[in-house]
Amino acid sequence: MSATAPYPGPSPIRRPLAAAALLAALVSLVFGLLLAGAGPASAHAALTGSDPSDGAVVDTAPKQVTLSFSEAIAVGDDSIRVLDPSGKRADTEAEPRDLSEGGTVRYGVSLHSGLPDGTYTVAWQAISADSHPISGAFTFSIGAPSDTAVALPSQEAGGGPVGVVYDIARYTAYGGFVLLVGGSAFVLVCWRGGATALPMQRLVVRGWLALTAATLVMLLLRNPYTGSGKFADAFDLAGLQSVLDTKPGAALVSRLLLLGAAALFIAVLFGTYARREDEREKKDLTFGLAVGGGVVATGIAATWAMSEHASTGIQANIAMPVDVLHLLAVAAWLGGLASLLVALYRTPDIGSAAVRRFSAVAFGSVVVLAATGIYQSWRQVGSWSALTGTRYGQLLILKVALIAVLLAVAWFSRRWTGRLTDPAVASEEAPGSEEAPGEHAASESESESEDTSADVDPERAAQLARQRAALTATKKKRIRDADPERSGLRRSVLAEAAVAVVLLAVTTMLTSTEPGRTEEEAANGTPSASAPAAGGPVNLKMPFDTGGQNGKGTVRIDIEPGRTGSNDLHVWVDGSDGKPMDVPELKLALTLESKDIGPLPVVPDRLAEGHWSASAVQIPMAGDWKIDVTVRTSDIDQVTIDKNAKIG
Repeated sequence: MSATAPYPGPSPIRRPLAAAALLAALVSLVFGLLLAGAGPASAHAALTGSDPSDGAVVDTAPKQVTLSFSEAIAVGDDSIRVLDPSGKRADTEAEPRDLSEGGTVRYGVSLHSGLPDGTYTVAWQAISADSHPISGAFTFSIGAPSDTAVALPSQEAGGGPVGVVYDIARYTAYGGFVLLVGGSAFVLVCWRGGATALPMQRLVVRGWLALTAATLVMLLLRNPYTGSGKFADAFDLAGLQSVLDTKPGAALVSRLLLLGAAALFIAVLFGTYARREDEREKKDLTFGLAVGGGVVATGIAATWAMSEHASTGIQANIAMPVDVLHLLAVAAWLGGLASLLVALYRTPDIGSAAVRRFSAVAFGSVVVLAATGIYQSWRQVGSWSALTGTRYGQLLILKVALIAVLLAVAWFSRRWTGRLTDPAVASEEAPGSEEAPGEHAASESESESEDTSADVDPERAAQLARQRAALTATKKKRIRDADPERSGLRRSVLAEAAVAVVLLAVTTMLTSTEPGRTEEEAANGTPSASAPAAGGPVNLKMPFDTGGQNGKGTVRIDIEPGRTGSNDLHVWVDGSDGKPMDVPELKLALTLESKDIGPLPVVPDRLAEGHWSASAVQIPMAGDWKIDVTVRTSDIDQVTIDKNAKIG
């Protein structure tokens, strides 16, 4: 009768139940936080406005086209192109001018003078602060809309074959990181005997190779991925140099350097450490490897945190360390799970104590994942509508569901863990562990051969050694497979690993998906506030022409403080000679078209010649407001002009 090994601490059944209960409570908490809402965050940059706006029809040709974004972006030559109806360039500059001020991110290009009437296309492409390429296009018309020969690109930035290969490399990199870090941690923390097991060595080394190869591919493809989309540009030295000057490029190079240190760690772990027999020396070396390996693993995880979602938006100084902890917890749990699976299927020597130590590591990883996941969800989603109505939110729900399934399967694994017997005990007590007659005869012949080994030629001795190794392996495999507890644990761990692969794929997809909060804000036309929520003063300048005598001039508008709530509004009217100009009537109206708010009328009071003012002008919410100004210069001559302004 097989004996059940003692299990220190909470029972293997109660512990997974406690983990499931904790996860349920934490999921409830994160949904509560999402419902309550929070301050804005950002990840992918989004176009929040333009002048002229999308679909606008202007009377006269503008001198420039400007685009406003929700956060800082990186631009290069031809990042903004303005094309006339025939498809020819209408802008004068290769590289956009940075017109940003305060918390507003704005870029513009000047246009040629004397542009004919018709529909113009503005195509733009840039790199978001979280390293992902973004692009888009819109049209405006001068005089009246017309047909255009411009065909808008159907492929988004970062798409095409280059995008597919780059995404495959991204998935491979995450998988390699999980195997490298999780496998090494499993050997050091859970099963030190695994350092001498060839399957464990192969698992960790393959993780290192996958991560290194994927990082090199991403570094080479970074230039075409964010630019032309052509594989040939991967070997453009100028393009590679420009990549190295960016945050993602620096992160990839740093990762390669850290992988060099990781190679040294692997060599010591499976070389010096595996051969060390003195327990005291091995304990000291374990501590050194744990510290050194922890530093390297943290550094590699930081290369993602410093260049992707965590590096931009609110609380970046908190978000990046939290992201590192999240990645390390994923690696410890899923990488350890893969290691346990390999150990159960490929090695007969892993004992119950190692499996139970991994159970404790997995429980701690789940707690860290839940805590860091709550923070990341609050930061990147922030509302019920973004959770259920955006792709990021839906992927997040799927991820939580997969974790719940994984914990449910883990519950069955821990039940088998509680019944697990050590290989030494199993070999002594398991039924059928007696030697078969053929094996006994072989053993006797081996003993005889050992006694007469001096008389046997080297070739015969090598053959006998191979036979002895094969018989020993067969015996161990039969004993291992005859243990029903071990077989049940292998099956449940295999199911865990299958769910874990899907979970890792969903997690990788989340890192390249525009966060729900940003997507929702972009769809609503409101700025995603990587910029300060307080806003800033709004200054507008609009020329007008009523068509009558002395009907030309300029309207200047100041709105302070330029945020939601009460604002002071000042209007100056200058004549064509630049001097203050009195007009019989001046009216304003504010409209937030994305929310169907307005027009909200504003009737300013005249303070002095050419100067009007209105106090306590209420702006109910932040957004891209259209400001209509009606100027009347005579009894019959008047005109209404408008311009968009980001407020709040």
